[in-house]
Amino acid sequence: MFNTTKGLILREVRYKEADRILTILTESDGKITAKARGALRKSSRTAAATQQLTWSELTLFGNRGKWTVNEGSVVEGFSGLRQDIERLALGSYFAECLEAFSVEEQPDPALLQLGLNSLYALSENLGEPAKLKAAFELRLMCLAGFQPDVQACAVCAKPEPEEPVLNLEDGVLCCRSCARSPWDAAPLDPDALAALRYVVSAPAKKLFSFALSGQSLNKLSRAAELYVQTHAERRFPTLEYYKQFRGNSEFGIRNSE
Repeated sequence: MFNTTKGLILREVRYKEADRILTILTESDGKITAKARGALRKSSRTAAATQQLTWSELTLFGNRGKWTVNEGSVVEGFSGLRQDIERLALGSYFAECLEAFSVEEQPDPALLQLGLNSLYALSENLGEPAKLKAAFELRLMCLAGFQPDVQACAVCAKPEPEEPVLNLEDGVLCCRSCARSPWDAAPLDPDALAALRYVVSAPAKKLFSFALSGQSLNKLSRAAELYVQTHAERRFPTLEYYKQFRGNSEFGIRNSE
């Protein structure tokens, strides 16, 4: 059975001498695994289309639940990522998150759109990487069924909590004094909270249309990152790789402040 579809290459692994094993987030079939025979050869017509972080049109052959890439052409290569090692590392983290939260053979147009929009914004330098990262992480969690409730303090119902924190396990907003487990909560401030509320409800095309900087951005970034790790119940090697270039040790570190 042949199937022509568009897909985002989330991961590529070298197999034997010249093949690639791909994880692809496709329009028609959701997340699939496919083999690209000979893709590593210089003469291969599928080499460019089967690179990680490429949005490609692919002709796939399916047999007994296994897919093989027969043809491929690049639709969007996100070339800006390959010109900046920090952005490339962050794009790889986006791909690892998409792989972790997508479901085998279950189409998810909203998740695919988030991945494409985020990689495009990153490639075209449409925002500070830390801002793009936080917005991607938070919207990802919303799509994965973990949308945080940030309308008011979950305990005292104050619409503007005093010293707001995001409870990582329950996904609720609290005043610091109301939080049951302050060691399992990420501190915010009024600007970070306003940005969090925006990201949760913004239209997909306007996801990155907010301004945030300094310590407020650091707090939002840290909260978003920890929220992903809490519900994924894992860490992401690509995130640690990104941090080597980011040079910001604040992200991803729990403390008891």
